[in-house]
Parts: sequence; structure tokens; C-alpha cells
Amino acid sequence: MAIAAVGGHRAVLTFSGELEAGTLRELEEQLLDPRLRKAREWVLEMGELTHLDLACAYALLRAATEGPEAVALTVRGARRHVQRTLHHAGVDAVAVIEG
Repeated sequence: MAIAAVGGHRAVLTFSGELEAGTLRELEEQLLDPRLRKAREWVLEMGELTHLDLACAYALLRAATEGPEAVALTVRGARRHVQRTLHHAGVDAVAVIEG
């Protein structure tokens, strides 16, 4: 994951490769970035993400919904199997998932 842009109350996060149990701790640490805590909207660019496991999807959900105000989520470009994992974690209940 990389934070591609932060402006105003919006952050763009780009994902590539695989997010799995071995990268969970690093993902959770990156999601604590102070710039993300200030943003009220996150755009998750997932077009280059080839694999997302359930634990990492839950980490994204927790990061976006913890705190006094939930973050508005938009997921862009996620492959069908990544979308399926997001659905199983419940991310689709709090995010707009664009094709």
C-alpha cells in the first residue's frame, strides 16, 4: 500500500501485489498514518492488487470505521476475487465499490 495523495479531507491509497497474512502487520501500521486519520474520505485504488486475504480486508474495515467518525470509502478497480473478499469482510456495507 502507498498513500498516493492526501488533500483536504481526501486520501488516495494505492494497492498492488498481494495483501496476505505476512503483510498484515505492515498494512495495519501504514493505516495508522496521521495523514489518514485526518482524511474523511479514502479512495482505495485496487487495480494492481492481485490477492487480498480476509484478515487484511478486515484490517481495512477496522481502520475505516474506528474512531469518532467513520471514513467514507470508495474502492476502484478491484478484481472480482478481491471484491469477493471485500464482500465477505463486510467492506461493501460501508464502501462504494466501483468496477
